[in-house]
Amino acid sequence: MIAIDQLSKWYVVKSMELGESIPVIENFFYITSHRNQGAAWGILQGRMMFFYIITTIVIIIVMYYMKQYAKESKLMGVGLGFVLGGAIGNFIDRLFRKEVVDFFDVYIGSYNYPIFNVSDSSLVVGVILILIATFLDERKKKGR
Repeated sequence: MIAIDQLSKWYVVKSMELGESIPVIENFFYITSHRNQGAAWGILQGRMMFFYIITTIVIIIVMYYMKQYAKESKLMGVGLGFVLGGAIGNFIDRLFRKEVVDFFDVYIGSYNYPIFNVSDSSLVVGVILILIATFLDERKKKGR
């Protein structure tokens, strides 16, 4: 995930002007060169030290959980791997660029969803997989 994230961001930075938008599916999905110094929906703009600290803590916690639970549940391991990859991908941007490169631009009707990237997608998929793995594990424990 980290490699895909960083390669996609590199391509956007090298081949597109900031603010340039390429339609993929007209009125729904665009590739738009965007930068973000905050978090989701642009919150906490410019708080890099906060993000360095929080991301470091998240990486340590995820690695601990991977060591504890990934062997027992492959789904949990994959979910944690997606979360780890997403956290590291955006951390690399913040560390070296002082901003995050975003480019997936989705419109749902007249609503323009906040522009995101591969790392953001990886984080969301990872959390969903962790929730599913947790639900399945709880169901299995109740069935015993």
